Amino acid sequence: MSPPEAPARKKLLEYAPTVASVRMETPDTATLFLDFGGVPLDYKPGQFLNIDPHQFRELAPLAAFLQEQKGRREMFRSYSLSSAPHEPLVAITVKDEAFLPGLTRYPALLAPLLVHGRLTGARLKVSGFMGPYVLPDDVESRTDHIVHVVAGSGAAPNFSIVKDALHRGLKLRHTFLFSNKMAADMLYREALEALEAAHPDQLRVVHTLTRETDTSHLGPRVRKGRVDQAFLEEFIPDRETCLVYACGPAITPWDRRKALETRTPASPRFLETVVGHLHTLGIHDKRIKREAYG
Repeated sequence: MSPPEAPARKKLLEYAPTVASVRMETPDTATLFLDFGGVPLDYKPGQFLNIDPHQFRELAPLAAFLQEQKGRREMFRSYSLSSAPHEPLVAITVKDEAFLPGLTRYPALLAPLLVHGRLTGARLKVSGFMGPYVLPDDVESRTDHIVHVVAGSGAAPNFSIVKDALHRGLKLRHTFLFSNKMAADMLYREALEALEAAHPDQLRVVHTLTRETDTSHLGPRVRKGRVDQAFLEEFIPDRETCLVYACGPAITPWDRRKALETRTPASPRFLETVVGHLHTLGIHDKRIKREAYG
C-alpha cells in the first residue's frame, strides 16, 4: 500500500499593488496601505506577504555589500498583514530596526526604505499569501477565548485576527496583552480602543510598558513592567481551554550561531520567555500558536 500523498503546497501568487498611503504609527514604524486594484485576494488574517528588496535600485549598493559579507544572495523580506480581508486595502506594518554594534550583525536592508522612503504612489512587487499563524476553521468548537500575547510590531498579525473575528461575529472572547517599551511605541492604540468600545463583551486590551517609570497618567489599561508569569496568570484563568497566539521578538539565527560558536546558550527573547511562562502555568503546547519576529 503506497503512502498517502502529501497535500499540495499552495503556489504563491505575484502581485503589483500600489502604495495608496503610508501612516506613521511611531517615529520608527509605519503602516503601508496597498491597493491591489480590485484583483481577487485570498488571504487569512494572520498571514504574511513577501517583498523582494532587489526591485529597488536605491538598495542595490547596500544589497551588494550585505551579499558580499554574508556570502549569499539577499532573500525576500516577510511582513505580516495588519489588515483584515473585509477591509478595502491590504496593510502591512513595518518597523525600522536600528543597527546596534555588538547586538545586531547587519544593518536592515528593506525596512528603512519602507518606513521612511515616501513610497506613496509607488508600485511594489509582492508575493503571497502564506503562513500558518491563523485561527483554525473550527475555532468556535475548540475554545471561546483567544489570548493574544504580543510585543511591538508583532501585534500586526494579531490585530488582523481580532478585527476579522469581530467582523465575522465569531463567538469568541479576545484578551489582547500588548507589551512595548514606551508609550510612544504603542501601535494601534486608538483602533484597539475603538474595537474594545464597540465589543466590550468580546475584547479586552491591556498594555504593559517595560521602560516607563510612571504609567498612572495613561489610564487603567496600561501597566508597567514585563509580561511575566504573574501578569499572564492574572489574565488567563481558563488555561485548559483557551488558545494563545504569541508573537514578538525571538532568538535570531545569528544568535543561535553565536551561541554554538561560543558554547553559551542564546539569551531568550520575548517569545521564548512568554512560551516558558505559559508552559509553567500548565498551558499545553498544542494550545499555543507562535510567530517569531527578529
